[in-house]
Amino acid sequence: MQKSKVTLRQAFQAFVWPRRGLIFLGLVLIVISRLAGLVLPGASKYLIDNVIVEKDLQMLKVLLAVVAGAIIVQAVTSFWLTQLLSVEAQRLISKLRARVQKKILSLPISYFDNNKSGALVSRIMTDVEGVRNLVGTGLVQLVGGTLTAVASLILLIRISPMMTLYVLAPVSIFAFIALKAFGYIRPIFRERGVLNAQVTGRLVETLNGVRVIKGFNAEQQENETFEQGVEMLFQNVKKSLTSTSLMTSSATFLLGMASAGIMGIGGYQIIQGNMTFGDFLAFTLYLGFMIAPIVQMSNIGSQLTEAFAGLDRTEEIMNLDPEDDPSVRTVQLQAVEGNIRFEKVSFAYIEGKEVVHDITFDAPSGSVTALVGTSGSGKTTIAGLAASFLNPDSGKVTIDGIDLSTVSLSSYRRHLGVVLQDDFLFEGAIRENILFPRPEATEEQLQQAVKAAYVNEFTDRFEDGLDTLIGERGVKLSGGQRQRIAIARAILADPKIIILDEATSNLDTESESLIQKSLNDLMRGRTTFVIAHRLSTIRKADQILVIENGYIVERGNHQELISRQGRYYQLYTYQARI
Repeated sequence: MQKSKVTLRQAFQAFVWPRRGLIFLGLVLIVISRLAGLVLPGASKYLIDNVIVEKDLQMLKVLLAVVAGAIIVQAVTSFWLTQLLSVEAQRLISKLRARVQKKILSLPISYFDNNKSGALVSRIMTDVEGVRNLVGTGLVQLVGGTLTAVASLILLIRISPMMTLYVLAPVSIFAFIALKAFGYIRPIFRERGVLNAQVTGRLVETLNGVRVIKGFNAEQQENETFEQGVEMLFQNVKKSLTSTSLMTSSATFLLGMASAGIMGIGGYQIIQGNMTFGDFLAFTLYLGFMIAPIVQMSNIGSQLTEAFAGLDRTEEIMNLDPEDDPSVRTVQLQAVEGNIRFEKVSFAYIEGKEVVHDITFDAPSGSVTALVGTSGSGKTTIAGLAASFLNPDSGKVTIDGIDLSTVSLSSYRRHLGVVLQDDFLFEGAIRENILFPRPEATEEQLQQAVKAAYVNEFTDRFEDGLDTLIGERGVKLSGGQRQRIAIARAILADPKIIILDEATSNLDTESESLIQKSLNDLMRGRTTFVIAHRLSTIRKADQILVIENGYIVERGNHQELISRQGRYYQLYTYQARI
């Protein structure tokens, strides 16, 4: 995957400029807050040099009123700053998560085959979080801190140009160190995103496969694998902490040296009568107001660096080509007859290693095409090509004479129904899973699908019936029950083209006989592709394609293939003996 690097200009155009009104208001608030913060040092000078010396109680009251007012202004502006920008930042994060999730779902099946689901969860949920430092209070505080530092610098120069010049030397050195550190940290934060995705991905796999892990007594090796992952994550965090601690230590040392020098210079000037004690106190306080934002800006700089690293990874996702590219897939299907043709189709998951070779056949509308062969022969790949999950490397697949590679996938898949070997069910109720392809279906349509797939045969025994919760991936149901729900889901979708990949593989003999009748009803009048190891279930198929090593080695109906006594005959008689 080509790496993207988000520039400051790109981030500004994408996130800051569209919210310029809100951010400008935030800047106004933070300027008011920081100016109010400068009242206290100025008041301290008058307290020392005027109020105490002259015992002026009236001025004391005025000073207290001014300081109290400034504190109130700071509190109110701080509250509204959080309300305006922090809330907007969280709103933006939620929108970005939705955008990234939408983008990921638009990517081809091959992308998901090559990336762990847990890693993708991390890309969606974690990588975009750093944007809060751009739109939230981070960027505004950076600008506000700069303004505060500049204002404090001007006041410092007015009090003592010589001491100010002395202070600027260590501050400049610290600024140089900070800039170098930010350039070093950004790749570390980027790598952290990758590591975090890997660790999260492995953890999700571990939790999903807990039965296999416990069944093979493999808890220890999973613990070790996870520990290795979190150790790499720790080492990455350790690197970034080393860099940030270097900045913090540099700030402490350099600014501490500046403070020590100021004590000497200021003490000397007071003794010489060139500076009042009030001026010295005000200088010290203003110096704190100049230095604090600089130190704070270094922390905000780290946060912004982390934000850009996350945005880099998000940009990688957003730059990927979608599966249903409207500039390429321009044909919108309306009515579909369901005539599918493969013309010299070849496909490889890995370049140079084809798994199907030069496949040519017709699947006329309403016909049943069965794909048989040993495991790994290419049956599921052919079904995936028919379902548009995969695209041919050469040759073409057509629907009603139209090249499928030019057809809008959403318009094609509206007419497609699938019952896959991995009969995936969502956590929730049985009803929700059956209604998944048509949430607007009526209760009557739902019940028809339930009865056609004989789902009611077991839900009638459940206390909550169709509202029974089935757990993650339907873990509370048997394999046969899960598969019947998957078939009911396909029946409710009422598709024109059906892909049945081992649709009866998890059924016992009694359930299979029930389902076979409902499948026959489902397939009637629809173009159907059936993958089955149980050859007894495809005897009535219009055509049977025998696939071996990615080639069609035999084709015909059941009787024709039996009479030839070729590969199909061998497979069928072998199963019959079993």
